[in-house]
Amino acid sequence: MQYVVSRPRVGVFIDTQNLYHSARDLLERTVNFETILRSATGGRELVHAIAYTVEREGEATARPFIYKLSTLGFKVRRMNLTLHHVTEGGRPIYEGNWDMGIVADMVRLIDHLDVAVLGSGDGDFTDIVEVLQERGKRVEVIAFREHTAQKLIDAADRFTHLPDLEDALMPARQKVEKAARPEE
Repeated sequence: MQYVVSRPRVGVFIDTQNLYHSARDLLERTVNFETILRSATGGRELVHAIAYTVEREGEATARPFIYKLSTLGFKVRRMNLTLHHVTEGGRPIYEGNWDMGIVADMVRLIDHLDVAVLGSGDGDFTDIVEVLQERGKRVEVIAFREHTAQKLIDAADRFTHLPDLEDALMPARQKVEKAARPEE
């Protein structure tokens, strides 16, 4: 008798802005997306890994980051920021949000996955987590506990506090102190 054992099929959906801002605000660090992808797959068959980015139109500063994500195996979905409104003081407020795009990709891939791994702490994803589970899928969340909605943690089949993953954060940049000038 021969047994066929297949590995669970996994899809990885990373809200790069959510994780970037959490790492910066909480720890003054940046995220190692290679570690997240390796942890998310964990010996399972990777079907898709998608990273969602937001950038200012015409700015080239995001290109190296996007290239790096691509070389790691992520399909990168990009969105330009749009002007949401201008404050009374004349300060422009921009908006760029991939929530609906992430949900749409999860729905598109639902029949091809056994596990969905979400890299975001946004509680708005709780409904899609429950929908995936109702369809027999396992949903895992990787994010920062301090910036993750409790209802998302409760809904997930597994929650991983990102800093608990070894090498999940890039080394802190050394602050360069300016040399003291001698009094003239």
